Amino acid sequence: MNAWPAYMIDALQRGVLFVDLLRRRGNEEIEITSRPTATVLRFDHEVVMTGRSLPRPINYSLLHILPTPGRATDTRKRPVVVVDPRAGQGPGIGGFKAESEIGDALEAGHPVYFIAFSAAPEPGQQFLDVVEGQVKFFERVVELHPDSSRPFAIGNCQAGYQTLMVAMLRPDLFGPCLVAGSPMSYWQGVHGKDPMRYSGGLLGGSWLTALTSDLGDGKFDGTGLVLNFDMLNPAYWLWGKQYEIYTHIDTGAERYLEFEKWWGDFIELNGDELQFLVDNLFIGDKLTRNEIKSHDGTVFDIRNITSPIIVFTSSEDNISPPPQALGWILDVYRDVDDIRATGRTIVYCLSHKVGHLAIFVSTKVGAEQDEEFVQMMDVIDCLPPGLHEMVISPRPADVPAGGFVTGDWIARFEQRSLDDIRALGRNSPADDRAFAAVARLSDLNLSLYRTFMQPVVRALANQPAASIMRALDPLRLSYTLFSDRNPWMRPVQKLAAEAAASRKPVPADNPFLALQTRISDQITAGLDAYRVQRDQMAEKMFFAFYGSPFVQALLGVDANSDARPVLGPSSEDLAARQARSDAYEAMLKTGGFDEALTRAVLYVMAADRAIDQRSALALNVARQRLMHLSLAQFKALVRDQFFVLQLEPDRALEALASMAPGADARKELLKQVNAIIGAGGSPLSAARDRLTRLSDLLGAPREKRLAVVASG
Repeated sequence: MNAWPAYMIDALQRGVLFVDLLRRRGNEEIEITSRPTATVLRFDHEVVMTGRSLPRPINYSLLHILPTPGRATDTRKRPVVVVDPRAGQGPGIGGFKAESEIGDALEAGHPVYFIAFSAAPEPGQQFLDVVEGQVKFFERVVELHPDSSRPFAIGNCQAGYQTLMVAMLRPDLFGPCLVAGSPMSYWQGVHGKDPMRYSGGLLGGSWLTALTSDLGDGKFDGTGLVLNFDMLNPAYWLWGKQYEIYTHIDTGAERYLEFEKWWGDFIELNGDELQFLVDNLFIGDKLTRNEIKSHDGTVFDIRNITSPIIVFTSSEDNISPPPQALGWILDVYRDVDDIRATGRTIVYCLSHKVGHLAIFVSTKVGAEQDEEFVQMMDVIDCLPPGLHEMVISPRPADVPAGGFVTGDWIARFEQRSLDDIRALGRNSPADDRAFAAVARLSDLNLSLYRTFMQPVVRALANQPAASIMRALDPLRLSYTLFSDRNPWMRPVQKLAAEAAASRKPVPADNPFLALQTRISDQITAGLDAYRVQRDQMAEKMFFAFYGSPFVQALLGVDANSDARPVLGPSSEDLAARQARSDAYEAMLKTGGFDEALTRAVLYVMAADRAIDQRSALALNVARQRLMHLSLAQFKALVRDQFFVLQLEPDRALEALASMAPGADARKELLKQVNAIIGAGGSPLSAARDRLTRLSDLLGAPREKRLAVVASG
């Protein structure tokens, strides 16, 4: 009898506090969107360079993140540059928490820079202006750190492919490039998943983007992009997010406001700027097929990037799923040997736990993946060419922290093949033809719109009407209607103060609280069922229309069309590869102790097709203390010895004794190899066999061993 009154009091109090939270959220939205340079970046910073001063002005700036109190920056370390994503919300999300990409880099003592943007684009700003303008930012970072290794660049979401495009233009300015949750191959996906990729086709292509921009007087409201994200999960957007904070109103309010301050910071993009992205990446999918050029005619070719590319993706990401984040590898390379022949290193890290936003904002990701990326950036820069998966595992209980293990996680770099990428999801040729048909129809519809409708729409559009349209956008109204601008909200603050003062939460075993939870679960299940049916219907409609041979024939696509050809090496590439092969053959018997140690360690590591971070860091220490090589010199050494082993493994091993002449040198070589391999724990049987072979090769004088071989 007492449970119902107690529950009602609790529910009403939570309701008042929840509405007051919405009021505070609305006030925050109005306040932050009223300041063009407002940011949620929590770190102190100074402006190094502004894009407004460039010949083609852009609304981006290069910020220097100031060290936190008590933490010094080592200017000899590699600088880290984090690029903020511009996809509907305002700047700062890459560093609005202490445990983040920026925070981990500062904690490790690296100089840190942040490429941010303001809410309003510069007049006439184009996407290529942003890409080419950011070349100047990276030039400035390199100028500020002439004695350091090239910057470690981190691009989140939209900033991922944008940063790689900068690196395609000027690969000499970049160290390793990390792209987190970035859709490089937007067509790719798996049936039954990834419904967002069908949107362009179901809307008839990109003409609607042009129409929306024209109605906005040349501007595209960021709420349109944010709404696309929200609609992917209506159960969370319409119910779950609100219900979660309603039930935890006493403990989760500030955290909720912290995130909503960014999520509701809607910005604008120039219409032509977004049109370029939609036509070339989201519908055209042209980036990885070398069909985009810069203003001076330079082709954006991802194979131009000479530094390692690191891809962080998650199977739980429904915005940039693994097939889209990693599909470009299959677009560009025929096999792993093709990757190696070009001297390229690709590393991917796959999570099965976090969604899209968590990839670059979660504190758990900051404490796990981000920390490992920062710690291992130099190791990744020196990895042998090929395709590797960075597998991050909890530190075993019997492995103490310290030395080569600075945290609670240990990384391994395991060799992978292109079949491992295909296993994550890949379009069939028939699927690719359907998306190719979308691109053809999109071009046709856009041309028709620009010819017949656009002149009329632009003649009728004006700035006052565009401002009214933005103010009345339903997503923006969901914030502003609850702000203090609404006179009906004025009593809420006082009521909330009274509710907080007399707060009486019910115990967890209250039966009506349990009933509330069951009702919420039913609402969530209903909305989830709607989402599943909606997505299934969208997929069926998409392939029923665009997969039709008749529709494809009308659009110039047929069964013989190769919608995604893999570009093979040119005759110049083949000649260069042969020249490198001849050079490596000449290196078989050349070199001294440094070359011998590197070759021997790579030989043993290759047995398990994996490199443990502890062994890699131990080899890096040997690079500093024994070899006295710079990172660039060591990187070249690793690549040379890797290719020598690939070319003639037996002859390369036989040459080790002559490269370390004398019993003392060979003994020291074996000692160092065992110490480096042993740093990663007890070697497995295959590695032990290779250590034994090395011992046999180096344990006796070369003359005696050759005599034994000859007599045998």
